[in-house]
Amino acid sequence: MKRFSVLFLLAMIVLTNGVSAQDERGVSFGIHILAGGRYDNVRMCAASPAGVPGGPIGELYFDVLIPVSERGTVAFNIPLFRPIMFALAFDMLQLEPLVMYEYMLGEEGAGMRPFIGGGLGMILHYGPDYNTSANEPGEPFFSVGPLFNGFFGLTLGESNLSAGIKGFYSPLFTRGQSIGTVAGGGLELHYTFP
Repeated sequence: MKRFSVLFLLAMIVLTNGVSAQDERGVSFGIHILAGGRYDNVRMCAASPAGVPGGPIGELYFDVLIPVSERGTVAFNIPLFRPIMFALAFDMLQLEPLVMYEYMLGEEGAGMRPFIGGGLGMILHYGPDYNTSANEPGEPFFSVGPLFNGFFGLTLGESNLSAGIKGFYSPLFTRGQSIGTVAGGGLELHYTFP
């Protein structure tokens, strides 16, 4: 499972670099962090006691930003922190890659500008359920589901920083079990490399 997680992340980075090499219109790269919380009645949360459905979340993403119009951008968000940390520390897979569309509002050069976004991703999970703890994990299983996202943010002046609020929802499918629910939100801070 550890090898799968690391190989998948490397493949995503190579593929997105290949996409960006074909586009000469200002493709850029960045990183962003997410901190928040979620309700999750399927997966174990390493930061919550056994039997608690959900808990705090944190993630670091590598972003590939491809402009598709004067104000619109398609962003590939490749998660780094949780897939690597969960694979190495708990022999689990928690991978949630996203494709987002971001639309800039307001006029360029006007200081802080609002932008909105939405997108679709996927949750891939291999590990125990929320009724077990990190110290005594239960039997692992696979779950998969679409991940719907919405975002509202502000650029921070003329800098490469932006911040905003994100919400997400996923129906999570596991063989032999009822459909699970993952829902939550958090604060994000984005940085685009110059």
